[in-house]
Amino acid sequence: METIKLNIDNKEVEVQKGTTILKAARQLGIDIPTLCYLDLSDLNIENKPGGCRICVVEVQRRRNLAPACSTNCEEGMVVKTHTTRVLNARRTVMEFILSDHPKDCLVCAKSGNCELQDMAHRLGIRDIPGAEYAEVSTYKPDTSPSIKRNLDKCIMCRRCETMCNVVQTVGALSAVNRGFMATVAPAFEQNLEHSTCTYCGQCVAVCPTGALTEVDNTPDVLRALADPTKTVVVQTAPAVRVALGEAFGMQPGTIVTGKLVAALRALGFDYVFDTDFSADLTIMEEGTELLDRLTRHLNGDKSARLPILTSCCPGWVNFFEEYFPDLKDVPSTSKSPQQMFGAIAKTYFADKIKVDRKDLVVVSIMPCLAKKYECQREEFSVDGNRDVDFSISTRELAAFIKQANIDLNNLEDEDFDDPLGESTGAGVIFGATGGVIEAACRTAYEVYTGKKLDRLDFTELRGLEGVRSATIDFDGLPLNIGIAHGLGNARKLLDDVRSGKSQFHAIEVMACPGGCIGGGGQPLHLGNSEIIKARAAAIYKEDSMKPLRKSHENPFIIKLYEEFLEKPNSEKAHHLLHTRYFDKKKKIIVKQ
Repeated sequence: METIKLNIDNKEVEVQKGTTILKAARQLGIDIPTLCYLDLSDLNIENKPGGCRICVVEVQRRRNLAPACSTNCEEGMVVKTHTTRVLNARRTVMEFILSDHPKDCLVCAKSGNCELQDMAHRLGIRDIPGAEYAEVSTYKPDTSPSIKRNLDKCIMCRRCETMCNVVQTVGALSAVNRGFMATVAPAFEQNLEHSTCTYCGQCVAVCPTGALTEVDNTPDVLRALADPTKTVVVQTAPAVRVALGEAFGMQPGTIVTGKLVAALRALGFDYVFDTDFSADLTIMEEGTELLDRLTRHLNGDKSARLPILTSCCPGWVNFFEEYFPDLKDVPSTSKSPQQMFGAIAKTYFADKIKVDRKDLVVVSIMPCLAKKYECQREEFSVDGNRDVDFSISTRELAAFIKQANIDLNNLEDEDFDDPLGESTGAGVIFGATGGVIEAACRTAYEVYTGKKLDRLDFTELRGLEGVRSATIDFDGLPLNIGIAHGLGNARKLLDDVRSGKSQFHAIEVMACPGGCIGGGGQPLHLGNSEIIKARAAAIYKEDSMKPLRKSHENPFIIKLYEEFLEKPNSEKAHHLLHTRYFDKKKKIIVKQ
């Protein structure tokens, strides 16, 4: 690879040709401030936005200042990152941005975690000259089931546009208008719920201001906890336990399962359960469905559609229904673990504790913003009563715990309640990309072959490559598996399925890069692969410490089928635990 040498702040550095000044400076440990830049190199995406101009530097023998994030290094280049001219330019740019920005920092959802606020402090801005002449836009707030947009707070960094269009290939957002009215919005300035948005939340995860935030459901949960007529149960997803600690100063990948349970009890939940339980249940249903289709396919039944697609991720399901509705008979009909839990909690468990379903409130703690939309889907309710009443993100839970003056760091570990709190390692690994299909293989192998599995760690299914494949030997039957995380990567596999080129028997898809551990509701990580790797390692560590690591060995799952569901894919199981998909291709709604 051809390299070049240059000088940055009197330090020599050698970099590959095509490297930007920003990356070369970081290689030297020089931190050039940025707002619009996102490092997507771990996703093999070159991102050179150059929009905000906060990162400008002075390049010798050039008249104009250069944006470091979009200017390539050249042989012999001499760069200065903190001259008086550079500092004045950055301050001026920031003053212009702030002149058209609301001043409600005290009540903003991103207060204390706002990159714009931090940058203003870093650049020493204490006054905004000319602010009285600026024109703040008058966009109406837009609230969807999962995401809130306050376009007055948009600074046109266009990070959300990059994530939505380049990484996720959803195409819901683009730049509109000019001047003070310039912002990023859906086509024709539609509301988000009328666009192609999948609610994956990756736009929220990268927004540096309060322009994009999650819908806050903690007040709804607090009201339910305060209602003496309600029994409130909570389920918590596997990815939450390896990320929540970051909001309390712990290192990424710190496992806080026991402390999480204790905190939820301290908040006042009547029962604290584990979504890993319903992840095990999902494997029983989805794995049985896979084996049924596979067996029928091998026997020449052409109606047995392969590959089967996993259906645990609502962001992925939304994407599928929007862009591939012609293939809606291909995914597994199994509901997600969140929704399976709700269905079982409001039938089986409600009957056990003698509570009417309308008096049982089910709350889920999820790393995902699409889960907020999922629990509001009409098909996941009975006579208007939702199976899952409210879903809050990991970030919302962290804020809730802090509001309640609970010190997570010093809580004693506690255990989940029975019967919906017992799980296996297979349920835990749902949190990482490749985990769902690995969990399915552990059970499907033993059910299909009747033999005990020699190894439980299918490491060939793990990793952070955007699209990967592996072949698992089912005692002479080669099972071809595809895996994708990030919707842009999923699109590649689905295009092959649509064209008939796919050779896979099963495909796992997660909407968010890294899987649920990188979900749109997790503590912000801005694509930092080291944080994602640490969370993934913690997921697999938790799995390895479990006494049971195969879903079909969970004693409470076995009991659930014996007492209530009869067997996987039974008529009752289909009624409660399976769903169907819809053609949701959006029509453009133009404002009058």
